[in-house]
Amino acid sequence: MTAKRDNQSEKELLKELEIRAGVFNEGINADPSLFHNLDFKNEYLEQIHACFFNNHISYADSLPQAFRSPNGYRFAFAFDPASRFNIVKEKEKFYLREAKEYLFEIKFEHKPKYYNKITTNGKFMGTIAQYVGSSKISIAYSNECALLEKNMDCRFCNINETKAKYAEKQNIEWKNAGEIAETVGAAYNEGCTHLTVTGGFIPERREVDYYIDVAETIQDYTGMQDFGGTACIGAPQDLSVIERYKEAGYSRIATNMEIWDKNLFKYICPGKDAMCGGYDNWVNTLRHEVEVFGKGNVRSYFVAGLETKDTLLEGVDELSSFGVVAVPQMWMPKPGSALAEHRAPTTEWFIDLMHRSYKILVRNGITHEQFYNSTNDEGRFFDYLYDLDGDTLENIADYRIYV
Repeated sequence: MTAKRDNQSEKELLKELEIRAGVFNEGINADPSLFHNLDFKNEYLEQIHACFFNNHISYADSLPQAFRSPNGYRFAFAFDPASRFNIVKEKEKFYLREAKEYLFEIKFEHKPKYYNKITTNGKFMGTIAQYVGSSKISIAYSNECALLEKNMDCRFCNINETKAKYAEKQNIEWKNAGEIAETVGAAYNEGCTHLTVTGGFIPERREVDYYIDVAETIQDYTGMQDFGGTACIGAPQDLSVIERYKEAGYSRIATNMEIWDKNLFKYICPGKDAMCGGYDNWVNTLRHEVEVFGKGNVRSYFVAGLETKDTLLEGVDELSSFGVVAVPQMWMPKPGSALAEHRAPTTEWFIDLMHRSYKILVRNGITHEQFYNSTNDEGRFFDYLYDLDGDTLENIADYRIYV
């Protein structure tokens, strides 16, 4: 824990957070040729589209995954030629601008060494697990969703479009437990401590067995019984299977509601509604997960921007009141999704939502440690708000805002 920053620095840092939200919401307008001399092979983190792609248009050339501001904030890079935010290069330095106003110099995120290591079966580890900042890796075991066959895709999702456009180009395939365990071992040797296993919709029985196999193989390979794992799953029809994830060695679990409005949930997430017991079963699953894993060890994401702010805040309050780390994520209309070319709310709308949601989480007793442990990347607005309030975390690689 550290003391809260003085008002002037807090104001400056909040302004930087607002810029960060705007960059994510509106994307980055940058000439891709700027990045041709970046050494993506050895030094800088390149976009790998293992599950989704967040560029506002499809783009096949190499682009950076993320960059950092002078205060250490991690900015996701989403390409959009129409954005008012842009990157320029001057005298071998890169700068973020808003229109023609210079905001600050940026540093592109460095690539972990494990990315270029090769598994026993010949795959680059960077295609198995992506580094998402602050000692975390994310593993998308599957880069497709079976709901496509039933015409029940979530309407905001582009996982199947991502596979069609990028899987062959970037050698993204189904991951088996052995190659996952090898990659986790290499990433953890480099300082990583947390992982999330996620992916597209698969039948419930296969999902349970697969996740257990992955956990046991990681334990056998690394020798760690507690490997800091989060299992991201759909709501099961049989809630008793939740105990099996805990018994297998996962420390946390995630079941993403996406939408709180009951009627809208059925429309936006038709497969989640039809194949997973309906809306009420999703809420009951989260309640049961808290009973099994404990308060603060269960996470649920919302796709913010598809329902009214008050309804979404009601969901954040309801779930966090019984111990779920309930997190609104800024909706980005993804190419290839049913809602492609729709418009997201304004950046100001999102900023207000994040501030109000953060206050709800704190009021309901969700700590920064619980938030950090349950979420699957660095740089969410909330991480930095916790820091500004003095609830900071120590000894997390790439995490420190203040250097």
